[in-house]
Amino acid sequence: MDAKRHFDQHAASWDEKPERVDLAARICMTLLKQVELDPGMEVLDFGCGTGLSSLPWAGQVKSLTGLDPSPAMLEVFKEKANQQGLSNVQTLEVAPDHGAAIPGQYDLVVSSMVFHHIEDIGALLQKLHGVLKPAGRLYVADLDPDDGLFHSSPEGIFHNGFDREELCRMWEQAGFCEVSTALAAKVVKPVADTNEERCFSIFLMVGHKGV
Repeated sequence: MDAKRHFDQHAASWDEKPERVDLAARICMTLLKQVELDPGMEVLDFGCGTGLSSLPWAGQVKSLTGLDPSPAMLEVFKEKANQQGLSNVQTLEVAPDHGAAIPGQYDLVVSSMVFHHIEDIGALLQKLHGVLKPAGRLYVADLDPDDGLFHSSPEGIFHNGFDREELCRMWEQAGFCEVSTALAAKVVKPVADTNEERCFSIFLMVGHKGV
């Protein structure tokens, strides 16, 4: 089963796992401590899923575009936005890791727990750099190296976490400047097929596009 089909099948119940909702909330809190939202901002949530990390603050910006390759995830995203009375939210069904372009220009791009599903990180960073307006910013939350133990199945996973220094260099090669990282959250969860628990750490990486 490919990743898109997996997410389509689980979209309706995606928000039913308290630990998933809690993690998204903690990542969201870390993001909001670092970014100054502005009523004139146009924002892209890359790999938005059901909007757990972006819909909570969508009302504070001019527009929020949720991009995801899964139409079922986007349907949940749109339904939640409608329930919250958010009229500034739109969606894009795009799979940019398969070569598709990302339309639009944005002041801010955010992405949470998505990069490990993308095979060619360098190519994606170049695309995200290209859709940012001058002085725009990219915020990405993802896993530190996890030895392949964070997920119960390796299907659809191209990276078992990221070495922050190596990823920083990739950001700089794509044209980002002032790249920095911070701890976004820690998660204690059982390791698949064992009785053991492990603490996994998630970073928030920030990069700026030059003016």
